Amino acid sequence: MPGPLLDTLLGSNLARRPIWLMRQAGRYLPEYRALRAEKGGFLDLVYDSAAAAEVTVQPIRRFGFDGAILFSDILIVPHAMGQTLEFLAGEGPRLSPRLIDTSLEALQRVPERLSVIYETVALVRSMLEPQTTLLGFAGSPWTVATYMTAGEGSRDQHETRALAYRDRHAFQAIIDAIVEVTIEYLCGQITAGAEAVQLFDSWSGSLAPREFERWVIAPTARIVAELGLRHPGVPVIGFPKGAGEKLPAYARETGVGAIGIDETIDPVWAAQALPQGLPVQGNLDPLLLLAGGDELDARAREVLDAFAGRPHVFNLGHGIGQFTPIAHVERLLGVVRDWRPA
Repeated sequence: MPGPLLDTLLGSNLARRPIWLMRQAGRYLPEYRALRAEKGGFLDLVYDSAAAAEVTVQPIRRFGFDGAILFSDILIVPHAMGQTLEFLAGEGPRLSPRLIDTSLEALQRVPERLSVIYETVALVRSMLEPQTTLLGFAGSPWTVATYMTAGEGSRDQHETRALAYRDRHAFQAIIDAIVEVTIEYLCGQITAGAEAVQLFDSWSGSLAPREFERWVIAPTARIVAELGLRHPGVPVIGFPKGAGEKLPAYARETGVGAIGIDETIDPVWAAQALPQGLPVQGNLDPLLLLAGGDELDARAREVLDAFAGRPHVFNLGHGIGQFTPIAHVERLLGVVRDWRPA
C-alpha cells in the first residue's frame, strides 16, 4: 500500500493531509550541522552516499514527515555534463566554464557523478519505512540552463535570457542536452527507489509568456512524457516558482501529475484556476514558519481550507529557512495533523 503522500500524488483526496517541506534536510537542524562539520563541504556530503542518505532521513526521524526528499542539488546535472562545480562560502554555487563563453560541445560528460546519487537513493529507500514516500528531484531545464550559461545565479537571469533571444539555435541545443541528461537522471533515481520526482524551476518567473512556453513548458512536457513511457504511474511534481498567472497553462500543457505553488499565489485562486482534481502542493510562506505564533497557525489553516476540495500535499512555498526554530516546525506539524475538512 502506498503511503499518504504517494496516495495523494496519485489523486486521492485524503482527510489527513500529508506533509513534507522543501529543504527539510538542512542547516536549521543541529544534527545536519554536526554532520556537515564532520564531513566538510557541501559537495563532500552530496557525493558521500552514506552521509547524504543520513542527511535525507534526519528530518524523518525528528518530525515523521510523510516524504523524504533526496539530499542533493540541482547542479549535479551540469556537473555530470562536464562543468566544474564549486560552492563558495558566502557566495553560492559557481559553474565553469560558462556557456556564455564556451560551446556546449567543449564539455566532456562525467556520468559517474550521477551514479553516486543513485547509490544514495537506494540506501535511503532501505532506511525508510514503507509508508514514507521517497522523492527524487532534478532542476528543470530552464533553471539549470541559467546556471550553466552565466556560471552562477542572478536576480533576473539577464545573460541567459539575452542569449535565448540572440541565438535561438544555440540555446535550444543547451536546453535539449539538459532534457536528455535529466531524463536519464530521473529514470536512474526511480530505478534506484524514488517513488515520485519533483522538477524545480526556481527561475521560471523571470520569463515573458512566449519564452515561458518555449523554455519552461515545452522542455518539461518532454521530460514528463518520457518518464511516463519509461516509468508509468510514477508521479512528477512540477514546481515553476514565480509562474503566477501562467500556472494553469503549465499544469495543462506539461502533463505533470501534481503542481507545486509558491507563497505568492493565492491558494483560493489556485484551487479554482488549476485543472480539477490535479494534486496541488504548497504553499505556506517560509517566513511565516520562521516567525511562528498564531499567524502561522491561521495562515496554515487558510491554505488547508483552500485546497479542501482536491488532493493536497502541505508544503512551503519555497525552502525552509536556515534560522527556522525547530519548535515552529513542530507547531506547524500539529496544525496540519489536526486539520480535517469541514
